[in-house]
Amino acid sequence: MSEVLVEVTRGPIVECIHRGDVAVVSADGKLLYYTGDAHKLTYMRSAAKPLQALEVVLSGAADRFNFTDDELSVMCASHYGEEFHLNAVESILRKLGLEKGQLLCGTTTSLNPDYALKLANLGTVLTPVYNNCSGKHSGMLAVCVQKGYSLEDYTSPVHPVQIEMKNIISYMCKIDVNEIVVGTDGCTVPVFGMPLYNMALGFARLANPEKLSPEYKKAAERIFTAMNNSPEMVAGTNGFCSELMRITKGKLVAKLGAEGVYCIGVKGMGIGIALKIEDGGTRALSPAAMQALEDLKILTEEERELLKNFKIKENKNNVKAVVGQVKPAYHLTKA
Repeated sequence: MSEVLVEVTRGPIVECIHRGDVAVVSADGKLLYYTGDAHKLTYMRSAAKPLQALEVVLSGAADRFNFTDDELSVMCASHYGEEFHLNAVESILRKLGLEKGQLLCGTTTSLNPDYALKLANLGTVLTPVYNNCSGKHSGMLAVCVQKGYSLEDYTSPVHPVQIEMKNIISYMCKIDVNEIVVGTDGCTVPVFGMPLYNMALGFARLANPEKLSPEYKKAAERIFTAMNNSPEMVAGTNGFCSELMRITKGKLVAKLGAEGVYCIGVKGMGIGIALKIEDGGTRALSPAAMQALEDLKILTEEERELLKNFKIKENKNNVKAVVGQVKPAYHLTKA
């Protein structure tokens, strides 16, 4: 059963709890630590993006189009639609000779509510490039152009690019391709369901690719490097994913997924972490992830200090006065 991972206080009372599950897995497949159900079945959602982006390298598209770290990183992103994100996606499309209308991700407002309000006040006309998944979609289009696949239906589960990315997920997460549950994501492409254990294993192997095939090892190292060289592309200004990678300086890769999913791969330590907030509450993600990182002694004292506002978040009222906290309420159990 899921356990309480995060508490939300208002004054002296715990007003709300967020239950969830956590798995910590080594790159060789050993379950090391857990909370709740380490084999909880759920969709990986956008946490799969860094693994899907491997196909951009494996296909040869990254070399053919000379994609920069900014461009590869935004392919792994759930970005805020800031100017530098838009520039990176538009640069990818120019290299491919495509138009933004060929992105089939739909048009959405920014994941950052303050920035979304700013764009609305400016009267900004949103396009699919602003969609938080436009980078991933541009990466899929890059593979299609590289391999001569159809561009009109690249979001279909039976399209070659989606089949290839599903096979990559299978390889990286060491799960039989037929055991992956396929649904449809908010941005219209297939989304992959599997146990948290396998998600954590996939991220452990992404960050520690020594035992992968030579081609996969090279691709994993390139994606890991791109995300760490351009962390601001992965989320945006003050975003947790971006700040976690920026502050830890090449120690890890981290990626959130919708409905309360978070995955981390830690380089050198040979581990991956995957967690799921049961009710999908995104406000609980960073406190839960920070607790796992601290329990595993991954962060230095300086890193913990710089990231402390992501571990214990302020609960504010309508006039921005602090009335409580959003804070972790668990510790990992050794397997």
